[in-house]
Amino acid sequence: MSIANQVETYLRHLRVERGASKNTIAAYRRDLERYQRFLVDRGVTSFESIDELTVTDFSTALTTRWGMAATSVARVLSGVRGFHKYLLLEGVTQSDGAARVKPPKPPKRLPKAITLQEVEALLASAGPDPADLDAVALNPIRVRDRAILELLYATGARVSEIVALDVDDVIDPTLIRLFGKGSKERIVPVGSYAQRALDAYLVRVRPTLAALGKGTPALFLNQRGSRLSRQSIWQIISDAAAKAKLTADVSPHTLRHSFATHLLEGGADVRVVQELLGHSSVATTQIYTLITVDALREVYASAHPRARR
Repeated sequence: MSIANQVETYLRHLRVERGASKNTIAAYRRDLERYQRFLVDRGVTSFESIDELTVTDFSTALTTRWGMAATSVARVLSGVRGFHKYLLLEGVTQSDGAARVKPPKPPKRLPKAITLQEVEALLASAGPDPADLDAVALNPIRVRDRAILELLYATGARVSEIVALDVDDVIDPTLIRLFGKGSKERIVPVGSYAQRALDAYLVRVRPTLAALGKGTPALFLNQRGSRLSRQSIWQIISDAAAKAKLTADVSPHTLRHSFATHLLEGGADVRVVQELLGHSSVATTQIYTLITVDALREVYASAHPRARR
């Protein structure tokens, strides 16, 4: 069986046996097609001729040829390692040439967060205050936009989790059900500001949008009555940030980072924040504590009488 055919077999295995999502399959396909092109350029036609040096050279090429950052290289190598492990388990190969190849260590970067004042400016720019009924009536789409941003900041949800929300995932005004990576479910509380924004959208906007479509259960709808896309939410946030005159780059993940940072600064336990974010390991969440430690240093340096020379 050719390399290309074996890749298709592996992708089918991920979809059928492992239950991988469409997005996951698409990402693996892109990465493994790049790996195929590299192997073809090297004249490799048999899996048995692939050794540790071959995969290491591919790792290097991801940076030198395709200009990938360390985090992207690590992601691609993860897919390649999984592919070779599958080939070994299926008896296609007698050894695993990728098993000992380690991905490059990415530079340690702190998540970007914006201040509470900047968050409030962003939310105000996204749409009208739900209590302003005249403005709500005049700006139905911006009522939806405000609800999306309020919910992103109130829950720390990933943009993919917001896109995937159905109406039934709003358990009650105070709780929503999110499905994270690997379809892992978690229940997250919703604050009063987001509750009001979401209620205004559900009562005054969504029924009109839903009438334009085909009865989708999606919570957030576009102007054709279909599920709103990730790209649309990115654009909504970008437009709101520009209107608020924020100088920092603002993305859906900025609100997630800000959610976590502000909780920790307010005294929340890191394990509670881990649960709210849907992190499988507390080590992932602890990177946010570095931000709050820096903030503590600044306050200490400016306020303590013997902190300065």
